[in-house]
Order: sequence, then structure tokens, then C-alpha cells
Amino acid sequence: MTKPKVGFLGTGWIGRHRMEAMVATGAIEAVAVCDPSPECVDAARQVAPDAQVVGSLADLLALGLDGVVIATPSALHAAQSIQALEAGAAVFCQKPLGRDASEAQGVIDAARTADRLLGVDLSYRHTAGMVRIAELVREGALGDLFAVDLTFHNAYGPDKPWFYDPAQSGGGCVVDLGVHLVDLALHVLGFPEVSDVAAELRSGGQPVQPGEVEDYAVAQFKAGGVAVRLACSWRLHAGRDAVIEAAFYGTGGGASLRNVGGSFYDFTAERFNGTAAEPLAGPPEEWGGRAASAWAEALARSPRFDPAAAQFARSAEVLDRIYDR
Repeated sequence: MTKPKVGFLGTGWIGRHRMEAMVATGAIEAVAVCDPSPECVDAARQVAPDAQVVGSLADLLALGLDGVVIATPSALHAAQSIQALEAGAAVFCQKPLGRDASEAQGVIDAARTADRLLGVDLSYRHTAGMVRIAELVREGALGDLFAVDLTFHNAYGPDKPWFYDPAQSGGGCVVDLGVHLVDLALHVLGFPEVSDVAAELRSGGQPVQPGEVEDYAVAQFKAGGVAVRLACSWRLHAGRDAVIEAAFYGTGGGASLRNVGGSFYDFTAERFNGTAAEPLAGPPEEWGGRAASAWAEALARSPRFDPAAAQFARSAEVLDRIYDR
């Protein structure tokens, strides 16, 4: 059986890591790469030595690819995804799919029209701990769920200037980090209707002003009948590299995914019953490329549109309401 031919647009650290994960599945063939940085191109060709180097997305699409992986700045995601889909290629895109819900919905509509597979790199869904917690919630093992607490504090913040321009990034720490958390909550809960969204966004400790992006945010909303609280930040004085947690509380117990020792990569998951904690999953675990691997394997099975892609707009809609736009 012929493997799908996939091109990679953007081969910086994240793009290259997702490329490695896809190639490792054996499900696809990495046939072309495109990046303005010669160093990034050279590193990508260490993963796929036979990959052709091209100068643009148009050049990639001229190769008649089955799929395109997009890991470029956020402002380009929607337009590049639509261009690839309209050319008949399936797409796997870095988050966020769009800078706002309108852009995200435009990509989803293009994928549906083209009948092509669409994936987004929402990788935290694929940690062993979150898979197990989702099972517990959906089985009713935690009773009636009534609260979700979400936290992502990154002590460093992005190193590229475009992240700090709302016109290019779509926002600050909420669209960068909070998108993962909102997706986790909605994904586990089955994407219920969201209401009563309220938020406070700050930059440098003060309320965000026009032209700024937030480096600290707190928000709350209801997802179905569940109260959800979100806190995220860049450069918070938290005493460690990162504080990451997604905790789910029900009438019959609780469960939480937490990072270990400030790590961005190591997580432990536990189930709670009163004061008792039962381990569900722990490090070490190579989870970062699992969303990419899953897309590659799905593409090998079928390039056609998966209706579940419509859910990508739901998280974007919540972020729009957090930003009051």
C-alpha cells in the first residue's frame, strides 16, 4: 500500500518534533520541507534525508501532496491551511488553528468542502493521564461532575516578537497556553454548551490596554452544568519553570493531571477519594507527538474529512468570549 506523501511547512523545533513523530509511525512519507531558515531545513533533513527542499507553500502543493503539516506563526495558520485544503491536501496545523473563532471556522469549512482530514496539535489530550481521566469522567466514576480547575503558568514566555502583537498572535497567554486547557475541559466533558464567561486580563500587572497582549489571565465559565476556572500566565513568579494542572471534581471523587517538579514534559495523574489519592499515570512518557502521530495514522487510513474537526471551533469560541470579541 502506498504511503501518503506529506510536506512540512515550518521545521523549527516544534515542526521538526512533529515530523519525527509522524515519520516514526511508518504511516506516511515525508517528501518535502519548507522553512526560511537553512539551519531548520538541515535539521529536518536529518529526519528525512530524501525530502525535497522547496521555497514556498505553493511549491509544496505543486508536488501533489496528500497532506501538509503547518508549524508557522499563528497569523499564517488559517490562510495556509485553507490554501492547502483547497489544493486537495489534508492538513495538520499547530495551535491555534486561527487567531479567532471566525478564522478557525473558515478552516473547518474549507476542510469539509474539500472533504479532507483536518488535525490540530492539541497534544495534552493524548497524555496517558488525560486519557484515563476522560474515561473516568465519561464512565461516571467520579459521580456528577461539578467543577474543573485549569492552570498553566509558564515562567518564561515566548521569545518571538510576533507573540506580543495581538494582530499577529490573536492574544497572549490565553491563546498560547489557555487554548490547551479549554480544549481539555471541553473534550473531557463532551463539548457541551458554554455560558456565563467572565475574565480578567492583565499585562505587567495592570489591565490590558489596546495594542497589548495579556501575560496573566483568570477566567471562569460554565460548560453544561460544570463550573470551569482557568488561570494562565507568562513570566509569573511561581518558583518553578511551569505550573500545569487540569483537575476534575465530582460528587463521587476527583482526578487531576499535574506537572512534576515544574517540568513542561513530565506529568502525573491521580484519582482522589476524600483524602486518598490513587495513581493513574506517571513519567516518563513520550506524549508530545501523539496528536501528530494520530493524524498521520488517520491519513493513512483515509484522507476524508472527520466531522469531529468541527469541535476545534468550540474552544476558539470560548477564547473569543474570554477576550470579549
